[in-house]
Amino acid sequence: MHCPFCGHIEDKVVDSRESREGDSIRRRRECLSCGRRFTSYERVEEVPLVILKKDGRREPFERQKLMKGLLAACQKRPVSLDRIEQLVGDVHARLMERPDREIRSRELGELIMDELKGLDQVAYVRFASVYREFKDLPDFVKALEGLMHKEAATGRGTGAPKLGHDSATPQPQALFPGETVDVAAMKSRKK
Repeated sequence: MHCPFCGHIEDKVVDSRESREGDSIRRRRECLSCGRRFTSYERVEEVPLVILKKDGRREPFERQKLMKGLLAACQKRPVSLDRIEQLVGDVHARLMERPDREIRSRELGELIMDELKGLDQVAYVRFASVYREFKDLPDFVKALEGLMHKEAATGRGTGAPKLGHDSATPQPQALFPGETVDVAAMKSRKK
């Protein structure tokens, strides 16, 4: 490391300490040429997460933007702020585990909806209605029908009347157009 005073490249470390936040190491160094001391910081290099939007633009992933969207979806719902923050943390952790630092916005939306599905169904439908860009009422009704069929299949029915279809044995189905249902995963969750 170059001395900021004389430019000499040889020094010795006099003291090392971890920062209060634990995200860096502070090192006091002494130049072997001029004898003056200076400080350097060592940090883990983080490669930022990038979201690839539908229109081809790339944006940096922002936790606050995700938090804002989830707060809007969970507004006036029995979901604590701590639980929303935990969900944001879980999503961020899952993204950081990926080897690729670029994620398509569609994949991110699906990941968030998977997490919301188990948290609060109304918040899930709210988030999905914005994310999926429902064009009209039939799209929204179809999503609600799918959610009600899912409740009936898991035995957690709300007692609300079904919207249209009458079947004795409800089959797992996608809640939204284009969504796939992993039947094996659903069966393993029931156990």
